[in-house]
Amino acid sequence: MSQTVIPQTTEERDAANAKAAADAEANAPKQLDALHTEHGDTTIADTVVAKIAGMAAREVPGVYAMGNAARRAISGLTNRVSGGTGQASVSNGVSVQKGESQATVDVSVVVEYGASIVTVSEQIRENVIRAVEFGTGLEVVSVDVNVSDVHLPDEDDDAVDTSSSAALR
Repeated sequence: MSQTVIPQTTEERDAANAKAAADAEANAPKQLDALHTEHGDTTIADTVVAKIAGMAAREVPGVYAMGNAARRAISGLTNRVSGGTGQASVSNGVSVQKGESQATVDVSVVVEYGASIVTVSEQIRENVIRAVEFGTGLEVVSVDVNVSDVHLPDEDDDAVDTSSSAALR
């Protein structure tokens, strides 16, 4: 008994090749690293990376505050209205874009008058990269630092005068 073999159409051949490629990909060994092991995967939320980066940036001498003036004002108002502790969120002034194994961090800071902005920026980069890579296992591709303001010494005196004059009224 002879069987006749019907040739495949181009569409059938393409479908068979696509299925074979998908099967090969599914059976391929998993790319293993610190966050992806043979026993399971670890995922890290963007907020975790932002908090670690914020803490690392705050540790640098010469950083007076995090975030721009508008963001700090909104945070202060929110704290007063909600009866908060007055402590700013660690992730204020930090934004993160994170992929599977890499992250980029943007940090916005206010620098103390007299501090070298170049030196402070470089120390922020070094601290953030070291802290995020150690704490999360993610590779930090870049840390962009935006200096949104310089804190002047007499700005503290104005804030004290304003609050004490308000208390006298």
